[in-house]
Amino acid sequence: MEKILMTRAGNTALSSELKKLKSVERPAVIQAIAEARELGDLSENAEYHSAREKQSFIEGRIKELEGVLSLAEVVDPKTLSGAVKFSATVTIVDEDTDEEKTYQIVGQHEADIENGLLNIASPLARALINKEEGDSVEVRTPGGEKSYEILKIAYI
Repeated sequence: MEKILMTRAGNTALSSELKKLKSVERPAVIQAIAEARELGDLSENAEYHSAREKQSFIEGRIKELEGVLSLAEVVDPKTLSGAVKFSATVTIVDEDTDEEKTYQIVGQHEADIENGLLNIASPLARALINKEEGDSVEVRTPGGEKSYEILKIAYI
């Protein structure tokens, strides 16, 4: 199996989610199922079916997180420098609108564009990889071609 690159923060967040699912969510849903069973006829018991559905989701998420974490390779950005690589924090400017944005390039399981965490597999991240400060990159977006200039690269 191929390793899954991840930042320390991403690994910690997924580990915390897994711990919460196992120690809080799973016991709570088991209790909810037990209580719903006590109400009688399971074929028409909405609480029971809802709790079973939630249990299925929780168990699936636990398996997914265990799989991801077993393949995780944590990258420490403080050990890196130079051109844009995984875990770099990159400040770019849209060459048409002069709008500046800062993103950290992270793995798919920790990506959150609203919080500046850019998926390594995204077109923008792929265009930025191996580029230097001052370089321009062209990115094909649903709205057409966009040009960005790399203003700053940091490994925090």
